[in-house]
Amino acid sequence: MNKKPLHIERIDPETLSSLVRFTFPQILARQAERLGADNIAIREKAYGIWQTFNWRDYLRYTKLVCLGLISLGLQRGEHIGLILDNHPEWLFSELGAQSKGAVTVNFFSSSISKELAYGLNRIQAAFVIVQDQEQVDKLLDHRQTLGHIRRIIYVDPTGMRTYGDDAWLVSFSQLLDFGQEMDDQYPDLFVKELWDGKPQDLALMLMTSGTTGLPKLVMLTYENINEMARKWLETAPIGIGDNWISITPTAWIVDQMWGVGITLAGGLIMNFPETHETVTQDFREIGPSVIVTSSRFWEDLASQIRVKINDSSLIKRWFYDLSQEIGNEVVTLESQNRPIPMSLEISRWICSRTVARPLMDRVGCLGFRAAYTGGHPISPDVIRFFRANGLNLKQCYGLTETSGIFQVQPDGEVKPETVGTALPRTEIKIAEDQEVLVKSMSNFVGYYENPEATAKALKDGWFHTGDAGYFDDDGHLVIIGRKEDIMRTEDGEAFSPDFIETRLKFSPYIKEAVIWGEGRPYLTAFINIDFGNVGNWAEERKIPYTTYTDLSQQKAVEEMIAGEVRLVNEQLPNHMQLRKIIILYKLLDADDEELTRTGKVRRKFVFEQYKELIDAMYSGEELIAVTGVVRYRDGHVGTIETTVTILDV
Repeated sequence: MNKKPLHIERIDPETLSSLVRFTFPQILARQAERLGADNIAIREKAYGIWQTFNWRDYLRYTKLVCLGLISLGLQRGEHIGLILDNHPEWLFSELGAQSKGAVTVNFFSSSISKELAYGLNRIQAAFVIVQDQEQVDKLLDHRQTLGHIRRIIYVDPTGMRTYGDDAWLVSFSQLLDFGQEMDDQYPDLFVKELWDGKPQDLALMLMTSGTTGLPKLVMLTYENINEMARKWLETAPIGIGDNWISITPTAWIVDQMWGVGITLAGGLIMNFPETHETVTQDFREIGPSVIVTSSRFWEDLASQIRVKINDSSLIKRWFYDLSQEIGNEVVTLESQNRPIPMSLEISRWICSRTVARPLMDRVGCLGFRAAYTGGHPISPDVIRFFRANGLNLKQCYGLTETSGIFQVQPDGEVKPETVGTALPRTEIKIAEDQEVLVKSMSNFVGYYENPEATAKALKDGWFHTGDAGYFDDDGHLVIIGRKEDIMRTEDGEAFSPDFIETRLKFSPYIKEAVIWGEGRPYLTAFINIDFGNVGNWAEERKIPYTTYTDLSQQKAVEEMIAGEVRLVNEQLPNHMQLRKIIILYKLLDADDEELTRTGKVRRKFVFEQYKELIDAMYSGEELIAVTGVVRYRDGHVGTIETTVTILDV
């Protein structure tokens, strides 16, 4: 949809093909020599001002971290845990450790202390680099079980003054000082360690989402991720000096694939926004060329836009609805590869200049050449919504085990229901049971200390994704859902919970949905309301409420949510339509182990946790008293007592 001319300085094919011969730090050294001090490598916003690091700065800080860790005793092949937010220190730490041949393992900074202790014990981390006092405190809570950790290095010194006498703790600035001293004493050491690395070496490990049980540790080599970077640099509308903005967690494969792989190899600028709240403004200031982020980001943004439109004046809503109608007509014709009539082209051009472009500029998305959504299925309605507003949003598909996204909708062939076609040098086939299999040099080398799971997932070079899918008539891959999540009703009718859940979440008032119905006479659902949007809706109607629980049980809210579900039912075949729903009295939460750290529902855990409520939707009950348990970040456990209503839809 984006037809403006692109001026992209692409990397030459010979350089691209050579990527798989180097480690990340070695590529950084080559870029520092090539792009030097005249080109920005990293940009970070702090206190409203963008701070910059050129490519030589990038290499210098990486070197100091490497030598600092060596001075503390780091050995090649040891494991380092990283509990860091999206800041330059993450890149300096990861590449610095890898320069010595260490294997880095990123953890979610939102994890509770028990989760972090479990993960660090699994890898027997020699060192841990953390963001701030909060992360330090989490590890101190489990100090007696973390004897393998020789030092904890903290980046942000705020609040750390009273910890000064603890020899277990070292500040990041001290680490850099240690590195400088080591460099002064052994000026050739860094270069020697740097070039001892091999592309087949293990670079990093990342945890799987753990939706069906304990997360596994995926082992990825430099060769794996650099091959993925090469595929994207060959095909995506990006080039040297373009902007990438880092907004997904460092422990997620997207920011590893892009922030470490693609931006480094492609000479892009890595941008770190000031906070999550300033992302939209930072988008507008930086003008990122491409964005890849989770489906939840786009669902939330679509909800925010639609709520704001509903709050606007009648004339503005009329113009918006007209623009959306015209945009949807164009999207439908484009997805069917049919010509667009001249009159419709003119109407779209007018609506684009008067409605769509100003709207996309308002939310910081005007400058994107392309935008991608991955990590979890997304409703085709969300894709259509943004494409109707002129944003080149495309659905894609990948996994941690494949070094990220390998399936992308090509420009000119965007079909909202599919995940497109495979990137170069990637083979896809569908097994007899509809499981999607992929073969590529980007496939991982195995699960850490789990040969049984590795043998089950990797067979003859093919990775068994666990997802069910099929190819449409145009050769585009359609993902049905997790193979093990495909369910059947009592009458044997098959359904995919993801298929229904994504459509429910297109409503601006529904934050999360979990579908039930396996072996049952009909389908039901748990609904989490969007507290902000539903709260605004209630305030406009002068409906008083105090907490999330109170708001979710308001009669008017129940009727409104039931209406949203009925709208989705109209789009579904009869056997997939919901008959009853419960609006949950609390948000599903990763701290309660109901969601993964990437926001995916842990369906089996939720089933066990709320089985009484699920059974009640099939037993004819209308009200059910519940006592719920809530676990807070500090480990404190609280209870909620309320009565929930089983709603007919």
